[in-house]
Amino acid sequence: MPGPTAHVVIVTGPSGAGRSTAINALEDLGFEAIDNLPLRLLPRLLKGTPPDRPLALGIDPRTRDFGASELLEAYDGLRADAAYTIDLVYLDCEPGTLLRRYSETRRRHPLAPDADPADGIALERQMLAPLRDRADVLIDTTTLSVHDTRARIEHVFAPGDGVRMAVQLTSFSYRRGVPQASDMVFDCRFLRNPHWDAHLRPKDGRSDEVRAYIGEDARFASFREQVLGMLELLLPAFKEEGKSHLTVAFGCTGGKHRSVAMTEITGQALAEQGWQVSIRHRDVENDRARTAIKPEEAAKP
Repeated sequence: MPGPTAHVVIVTGPSGAGRSTAINALEDLGFEAIDNLPLRLLPRLLKGTPPDRPLALGIDPRTRDFGASELLEAYDGLRADAAYTIDLVYLDCEPGTLLRRYSETRRRHPLAPDADPADGIALERQMLAPLRDRADVLIDTTTLSVHDTRARIEHVFAPGDGVRMAVQLTSFSYRRGVPQASDMVFDCRFLRNPHWDAHLRPKDGRSDEVRAYIGEDARFASFREQVLGMLELLLPAFKEEGKSHLTVAFGCTGGKHRSVAMTEITGQALAEQGWQVSIRHRDVENDRARTAIKPEEAAKP
């Protein structure tokens, strides 16, 4: 029989979002932590007999020879290796909050040491975008304190705490592709589309009006109940199997209305059942981030 797998956690994200806090929290949980590991050393580190302790590796654009595609290639290689269990953790934060953090600490941004930190933030987010889209665990620290961030990491990765599995729900646009790290995907494109209502079009699925509009679809109630019924059946089974987190994705055409509404509704129901739930609206967040970094682009047709 094959032996136990070695657990490797790769931690990345923009500077100032809490990556070091996450690495320190993992180290306190018993992980062997290595920060700013050059990518070229990763194969050498994992060559031969898998480590007997879980590894936490901090890798970001400050690392020598960093490249998102190269890191994803290494990540995919580890996922395909039966000797390893691999998690990609992405610490994220809204650009405005990152800029405020740099202003408060008076630190220079590592990618723009002689320029406005906003330039470095924009460049870094662009470099890291492919990693964010593939993340197994996404933690948005915009409103979190250092202690809150540590608690999130501990909840996902602490051994033997009885609540090991975290559930991440994400909405997305099929135009921009299915999130590759998804464990389960539900297609919401058959539901009534608020996009065709001029009053509802600017809103998203977090709006009560949008949810009410979608709820008028004769198929909505049955769809919602069957999705929840399937998750109520499968989540305990995945937890028993030892899965530390599960990603469930809801997609629609634009990633703004129907998928967002189903993500919010499902997240609320699962949280009421006691599951640790995080919610991500991939394309709503990406559009907001692009507008925040380059507001002049929003005026273009």
